[in-house]
Amino acid sequence: MKYKNSSSFANILDQNDPLGAYPEKFYYPKNKYGDNLIYFSGNSLGLQPKSVRTFVEKELDLWERKGLLGQHSRWKNFHEKFLETTARLVGGHSSEVVVMNALTVNIHFLLISFYQPIGTRKKIIIEKGAFPSDLYAIKSQIKFHGFSPLNTLIELTPREGESTLRTEDIINVIKNENQELATVMLGNPNYYTGQVFDMQAITNAGHEVGAFVGFDLAHGVGNLTMRLHDWDVDFAAWCSYKYLCAGPGAPGGVFIHNKHHDWKNHRFAGWWGQNKKTRFNMGPDFDPIKTAEGWQVSNSPVMGMAPLLAAMDIFDEVGMTAIRKKSEKLTGFLEYLIIKVLPEVTIITPENPIERGCQLSLVVPGGKKIFDELSNQGVVCDWRNPDVIRVAPHPLFNRYTEVYDFVIILKHILDK
Repeated sequence: MKYKNSSSFANILDQNDPLGAYPEKFYYPKNKYGDNLIYFSGNSLGLQPKSVRTFVEKELDLWERKGLLGQHSRWKNFHEKFLETTARLVGGHSSEVVVMNALTVNIHFLLISFYQPIGTRKKIIIEKGAFPSDLYAIKSQIKFHGFSPLNTLIELTPREGESTLRTEDIINVIKNENQELATVMLGNPNYYTGQVFDMQAITNAGHEVGAFVGFDLAHGVGNLTMRLHDWDVDFAAWCSYKYLCAGPGAPGGVFIHNKHHDWKNHRFAGWWGQNKKTRFNMGPDFDPIKTAEGWQVSNSPVMGMAPLLAAMDIFDEVGMTAIRKKSEKLTGFLEYLIIKVLPEVTIITPENPIERGCQLSLVVPGGKKIFDELSNQGVVCDWRNPDVIRVAPHPLFNRYTEVYDFVIILKHILDK
């Protein structure tokens, strides 16, 4: 699309936006004058859908009226309400997904199964600059098996002078490690640079050398269109408080390919992964459900899931195809304006829309001081050391005029 550098053009884009009504479905934080802030932090915490209160109050009302009887009539199978919608979000089968736990908890549970060092096959690949929690989890898993990260952990590094990884370089490292490689697990997109990795190519390369391949999709679910089943991805985990707008601390989810559902190897067991027909017999032997639900350990956090149910209604109504289409256009407009108006700003996120989601990571002269001034002027974005401002216009609740206003505000700050 050919963009123009004007507020009138941004207004035209908003007027013609098929998703133009959806910002009205979310609450916006406001400044002391009652004006909406420019909120570009959906990659950290999504805004609250206005429907959330109704969903939460429904569960509170049931608890108030029925107590334990609510468990048997509704809450026992509450997580099942998410199976179809979640499967559509990630491109899997309903048997391959389940909403449970927090993100890093799920990563640990998955790595117990999908990081199985045997003999010389003990190495695990992540990207250098992975989200710290991923790095902590993986290092602790390596140590749990009695190894040292120093000779077991491989961190993929961009070429000198480059900010992001090349797919061919990732694949070459996988091939070179060959029989010594146990697992590949990358954050997709990378939280810092916003780079999206080629999951299908990486998965294929990992499988060719006999490794498991999985992804932390904290910045991917609700942001990217995916086909995890078709791409043969072994496992994935994500949170729901970012792009999915389910609220702080909302439970995450996992994907486990159905080829692994008759799992005979290691996993941490709990009673909510037990065969549903015998779960309440309270027997001593674990007979896992033959789906991703078999990795559950505890019953559903219903009050934490209720906001997610409200948000998933919106995502299911719109669909990821339409969300992604606007995302590319919205972030493309942001990129165009930055290049046109702010030549002193460097975008380290890949230029190719296929290699990014809605986030652009900006290196700005003045760094943290500029970020602080943006905050003072009503822009909510994100600072990450050492030198990046992360800006993520969300296609469901952000407008093209906000993108234009943000760039003008940043220009005025830099001109000072």
